[in-house]
Amino acid sequence: MNEGVLRWSAYRAVPWKNGGGTTREVAKGADWRVSVADVAGDGPFSHFPDTDRVITPVEGEGMLLTFSGTRQRVAPLTPFAFPGDAPTDCHLPSGPVRNLNVMTRRGRATARVRIVDVTVSGGAEPGCEADEILLLMPVTEGLTLLTPDGRTTPLARLDGVRRDTPGTVRLRGEGKAAEIRITASP
Repeated sequence: MNEGVLRWSAYRAVPWKNGGGTTREVAKGADWRVSVADVAGDGPFSHFPDTDRVITPVEGEGMLLTFSGTRQRVAPLTPFAFPGDAPTDCHLPSGPVRNLNVMTRRGRATARVRIVDVTVSGGAEPGCEADEILLLMPVTEGLTLLTPDGRTTPLARLDGVRRDTPGTVRLRGEGKAAEIRITASP
């Protein structure tokens, strides 16, 4: 795949085994997965052996995570990395949240997540390197994808754009997007 648009409306919702929420898979590879999770209430996170996670609240007021005895506030639109195999408990002091969740198999892949501000004047044009997967997900309304031939494709909140060959992805508009980079470990 060179570049493709992934639509929020096509992500299938799957309930969690513990009943605490639902997950929508955005994209995955052999050693990684990107999903959006609706967390309905307090409770433990699932245990994922040999997995690293980056979680980013994209709706709601954030959460308090306690993992391996350490308590951490995770604020909205602030990526937070932690080991998926550490005992983790979640508290939602201000109600339900929706999280962008990136998981990679430790020692086989790594992920970097950051929130980019796209402005009307310049836009955002992150480049995808060789042997890298680049996903961009608008976390606000108002963004469009500009294709190499000059056409625009409107993007809804939490749609995705995936690129897995070298080149740039050009976003225009006014809003914010999550930039997710996944690379295979050497």
